[in-house]
Amino acid sequence: MSETSASIDYGTLMHDAMRGLIARVLRRVAREGLPGDHHFFISFDTNHPGVQIADWLHERYPEDMTIVLQHWFDGLDVRDDGFTVTLNFGDQPEPLTVPWAAMKTFVDPSVEFGFRFERRLDDEGPDDDPDGEEAPFAELEEEPVEAPRKDAEVVSLDRFRK
Repeated sequence: MSETSASIDYGTLMHDAMRGLIARVLRRVAREGLPGDHHFFISFDTNHPGVQIADWLHERYPEDMTIVLQHWFDGLDVRDDGFTVTLNFGDQPEPLTVPWAAMKTFVDPSVEFGFRFERRLDDEGPDDDPDGEEAPFAELEEEPVEAPRKDAEVVSLDRFRK
């Protein structure tokens, strides 16, 4: 092996694997619907390139937004670069496009599963701190849901980083 070869970037590999897992789950939901009590909280960076949301939603959520896929959603389309879905906001259906790279968290409280995508110093994004510090994440917003929620375990990759 060459001395100039880079080390294995396990953090990036883990993020890619988790995005693939989430894409697989969402593809199944698009085909078959949500099974049982499953529902998803997905937070994403509303300023990330490729995010498409209505102007009024961006004004209301200027940095990040948490959506809930549970009782009513339509047109869920999962692609290699992200997903689109139409959600109902106060009886107003709105389409959203979310690239995988914009996703901050994915939580399925029905089975206490969650994953938080950590920002890294070399990630590019509008919310990066100019002082070179990692950009903080907002906590999941409390969204009203009809079914009681369980706390979800969110996995952090910090312990695996040098």
